[in-house]
Amino acid sequence: MEEKACARSCIDCGSAACNDLNHSDAFPPFCLSKNLEQKVLDEAVACYQEEDNHAAMVAAAEVECQHYCQYTRVQEIVEFARKLGFHKIGIATCVGLLHESRVLARILRSHGFEVFGMGCKAGMVKKVDLGIPAECNAVGANACNPIFQAKMLNAAGTQLNIVVGLCVGHDSLFYKYSDALVTTLVAKDRVLGHNPVAALYNAESYYRAKVFGPEQP
Repeated sequence: MEEKACARSCIDCGSAACNDLNHSDAFPPFCLSKNLEQKVLDEAVACYQEEDNHAAMVAAAEVECQHYCQYTRVQEIVEFARKLGFHKIGIATCVGLLHESRVLARILRSHGFEVFGMGCKAGMVKKVDLGIPAECNAVGANACNPIFQAKMLNAAGTQLNIVVGLCVGHDSLFYKYSDALVTTLVAKDRVLGHNPVAALYNAESYYRAKVFGPEQP
């Protein structure tokens, strides 16, 4: 790959020509599809032939195709799990969204799934015992425990785990330690009512000063 292709990437492209072959002339010079690492692409495509990966990709594509712009994300998760033949669903929830997670569990159970959920404060481990600075106790002395959540859901034998509002970074650790596939239903954003994309929609207006650094574009 040429050096100039490495310097810029898909986030610098405004054409999305890779999604429409009728506009293949719109590829920018740095396009990563036109200037790709063939070995890396071949390795990725080969991974889709692994049984579990292939099943997940087919199920995801079918859910999108069959219910495009019709199903809510909750419905899509139900259908995805059903297509894969899953029976036991895990919920990794922030304790601040236990009500929402209980509603989700009721919905999943109404569709015949067994549900096992873990709250983020389970285990009641003190932040200071994990080496977290004591000043962080200002928002609670007990630490969120995403690795414990993942390990408990692993032990419960969940086949698909749903993240409901885990904090930034805690969700990362949960994904890292979950044995089962993970999908996110709620991305926490306390300021924006758990609708983080609103910061992007308003990045050049109301939230400009909030989201951009001191050298604003």
